[in-house]
Parts: sequence; structure tokens; C-alpha cells
Amino acid sequence: MSATPAIAAPGAGQPLGVTTIERRELRPDDVLIDIAYAGICHSDIHQVDEDWGGSIFPMVPGHEIAGTVAAVGSSVTKYQVGDRVGVGCMVDSCGECEQCRAGREQFCVKGNVQTYNARGFDGEPTYGGYSKQVVVRDAFVCRIPEGIGLDVAAPLLCAGITTYSPLRQWNVGPGKKVAVIGLGGLGHMAVKLAAAMGAEVTVLSQSLKKREDGLKLGASDYYATSDEATFDTLRGRFDVILNTVSAQLPLDRYLGLLAVDGTLANVGAPADPMSFNMFSLLGGNKKLAGSMIGGIPETQEMLDFCAEHGIGAEIEVISAEKVNEAYERVKNSDVRYRFVIDTATIG
Repeated sequence: MSATPAIAAPGAGQPLGVTTIERRELRPDDVLIDIAYAGICHSDIHQVDEDWGGSIFPMVPGHEIAGTVAAVGSSVTKYQVGDRVGVGCMVDSCGECEQCRAGREQFCVKGNVQTYNARGFDGEPTYGGYSKQVVVRDAFVCRIPEGIGLDVAAPLLCAGITTYSPLRQWNVGPGKKVAVIGLGGLGHMAVKLAAAMGAEVTVLSQSLKKREDGLKLGASDYYATSDEATFDTLRGRFDVILNTVSAQLPLDRYLGLLAVDGTLANVGAPADPMSFNMFSLLGGNKKLAGSMIGGIPETQEMLDFCAEHGIGAEIEVISAEKVNEAYERVKNSDVRYRFVIDTATIG
């Protein structure tokens, strides 16, 4: 075991502070990563606050990790010291089930091992990227191509793949009309990616206060959902609607914005159930769907796509001492559009 500085939450809803954690010694298929940047995802806050239950404390959050390889295990051939790499939401899976063999480790039958707030197959708790180093199986490490800064790449490991995967799944591209609900940490990436894929992109937000940002990111239209006229003006328009918010929505109204055979795909995770009228689907052969991150091959595909198109997250880099302040600002939607921790400031 080796000690490394980290930022941890000691208990549910308690302020995070700097501490020291133990990382395992390298196994033959392990990669030791010197973390340069760690993104702050809204799900970090949900888990620190135990909104979803089952939290393990002390907790070191962070599943948007970018850095460089510091050492490799004896059987690792894919990576070498100095390589630019990233780690997302998972650090292990069984590797044997149908889903794992298909490169969809997020749906591992045995259950994938989350990067933090989980237990590995050895029973030990996992600690995330708010740290100076992390040890991860080589199969769950992705290469960050040259041309993407490590700081703007970090959020791609969650926000990027979370929005890329459903856009790919529902064949977003030229000729498709796509709406993105919410222009936040996920939504801003969805706009960038859908636009780069060649789709016509519309942002649906509560107000027009971020309209200028949305258009700069690649949207061609921007509508306020607080305006009743929006739902009449846009009725039947979209092939795909990607819902990136974790809030209660009047689903029937949004389903009404879909064209025949359209899909409303959800990547947000509100704490309470939502309801809708089945006729909102039956009336146009519409689909209400969900999407959960992406597998490792698709994550690498996303990173390569972003490098090809010059895409990174819009970020605000912060020091370790600003993490608790950043959490409050995220809760108040006061960030454009992702906080990233400079891990050199830890300890």
C-alpha cells in the first residue's frame, strides 16, 4: 500500500477536507496514474449528501480523472510511463459476461465496480479522483489524445461519454433535429457533440439567460420552457430530445415535442419518480428511454472524436481549498460549465 493525499468527505453532507488515503500496490495488470485534474460532477454531490443512499464514508469522490502514467504492472503493454490517460465512472467488471465481452462494462451482470463509493471484488472500498494518484486496471484506462488539454479532458470521462453515448445510440447526425434539455455540465457537452455530429441543435432551458452561450457552443435555436408558447411552437419537431437535468419535468409536454418515431432519452437522475400518460407515446410511435454512461471502447471512441473535432469541456479550474465552495455553487447552478480541481493543490 502507498499513501497519497486526497480530498474526502468524512460523513453525509459534511464538508470535504484534505486527508491521506492508501492506494494498493501495483498488480500485474494495474496502472498507477499521477492525477493532474479531477472534474466535479453533480453526482459527486448527490453521493456525498447521500441523496441516493448507500454511501460509504470516508468518501473520496471523483470519476472525471485526467493525468499521466507514473508506473505500470508487469503484464501491462498498452501503456507506458508518461502516457496521457483518463479514468471515468468504472474501474472494474467481471470481464466475462455477455455485456463485458461486448464492451458494455457499465451493464456487467456481476455489477461493475464504480470509481468511488463502491467496493472492489476484493471487498475494499474504492476512492476516486480527488487525489494525487490512483491505481486502476489497465482495461479501464483510456488514452487522452494529443490536442486535448488534460484540464478540459477530465469532464469528458463522465459528462462527455454520458452525452455522447445516447447521441450515438439514436443515430444523431446530419438531417437530425436534436433538442437538449438544460445547458449545464452535461447539457453543454451534449450541444457541442450533437453539433459536431452534424445535427441541428436546439437548447430547451428554463430561461434565456444562457442563450448566447448556447449559440456559441453550436446550437442553432434556444427556447425558454417557462414560456408556454414554446411547447406549441416546437410541437412535433425533434427526432431526439436529450434530457440532461435531474429535475421533475412534465414529461407529456416534452413528449409532445417529438416527431413521429422520436426518442426522449434521459441521462439525468431525479430523486423522485416521474409519471406520464401512455398516450403521449402511443400517439406517434415515440420512445421514452434512458442511457447510462458508456463502455470503455465507446469512451475511447468519444475521446478520439473530441480530439478530431477540437472539443473539450468549458471549465473553471479551482484549487483544493475551493471544493466546498464549488459544491455550493453547483447546487445553485453557478458554474459555466464544469469545475475541475487542480490536484497539485491537494496537500
